[in-house]
Amino acid sequence: SSREAAGEAIYAALFDSAPSLQSLFKTARSVMAMRFMNGLNSIVSSATSPSALKTQVETLGFQHLDLEVTIPRVVIFRDAIIDLFDMEMGARFTSKAKLGFLALLNYVGGAYIYIRREYAVRIKIINTSWRTANNKAADFMDQGEEGATDGAERGDGDAGGEEGETDKAAIEKGPDAGAGAKKPNEAARASGEATNTSNMKVPTTFNEMFM
Repeated sequence: SSREAAGEAIYAALFDSAPSLQSLFKTARSVMAMRFMNGLNSIVSSATSPSALKTQVETLGFQHLDLEVTIPRVVIFRDAIIDLFDMEMGARFTSKAKLGFLALLNYVGGAYIYIRREYAVRIKIINTSWRTANNKAADFMDQGEEGATDGAERGDGDAGGEEGETDKAAIEKGPDAGAGAKKPNEAARASGEATNTSNMKVPTTFNEMFM
């Protein structure tokens, strides 16, 4: 179709002018050509509405965060597209149309650079923090499972002896001795809970939360 032919022409013009840029794109040529064409078409279609154009360019900018967009590369892309239009359209590509496309492509290229500079590092920090949090959570779960297993094994071995000592002490003190006192296990548990409560600290920094 004419759309596919236009995409192929844009692709060829871009990489004929700068063959080194071809290494930036790993997708098949036919797919990449259609992406170029669809992206350019969406930008031109939104050009009559500033808010729609801003949204469209931001969307495309976030899709290109993995590419190192620089001013020299923007100039290469811009000039290749302008030269292609000039060659294919001839006199129909007027000076006013050329200035309009230059301004539009400069805006798009500048937006790509701005989005990468302002947001790429932030997204990288978020991804790193997320991986750190997941790793720490996995470590805590592993430690908890190991502690529960060890505690269960020790509890099975000590249960008989503790029960015997408790029964012996109750017999010696009489039936009323334990009415106002807590059992040894309950007292220890209460003491442990109080200690844990007093030592609890709410994390306020990244390192306290995950490190």
